[in-house]
Amino acid sequence: MNHFFFVFLQFQSNRMTTQLDKIIVVGDRVLIKPNDSADRTKSGLYLPAGYQDKEKIQSGYILKCGPGYPLPSLDEGESWNHSSQDMHYMPLQVQPGDLALFLQKNAIEIKYNNDKYFIVPQNAILLVERDEF
Repeated sequence: MNHFFFVFLQFQSNRMTTQLDKIIVVGDRVLIKPNDSADRTKSGLYLPAGYQDKEKIQSGYILKCGPGYPLPSLDEGESWNHSSQDMHYMPLQVQPGDLALFLQKNAIEIKYNNDKYFIVPQNAILLVERDEF
């Protein structure tokens, strides 16, 4: 029975990944899948209930990241005459797989294939927990 449940979860994860491959996140934004329980992380980080209610802190896992902040071209010439392939970006500090705590007031809630996600600019992310393993 446990093996069946593991295979089912793996199938669901692969299905969600292929569906999200169609989504391209732009700029300094990230796509976050919210947690159901926001009061404790895997490593044991607790958020006080009063602070959560006051500031509407939300947590979730980062699924996709945008390319980052666009940088001006260092080439001489007209800035509007460059193709999009010449664009350079300063990468984001966050990565897919990170657990992020963010301000809900700056997030945009979307539904995609009956799942709830948040689009969050990097400057609304307060804290990131990253498993290096």
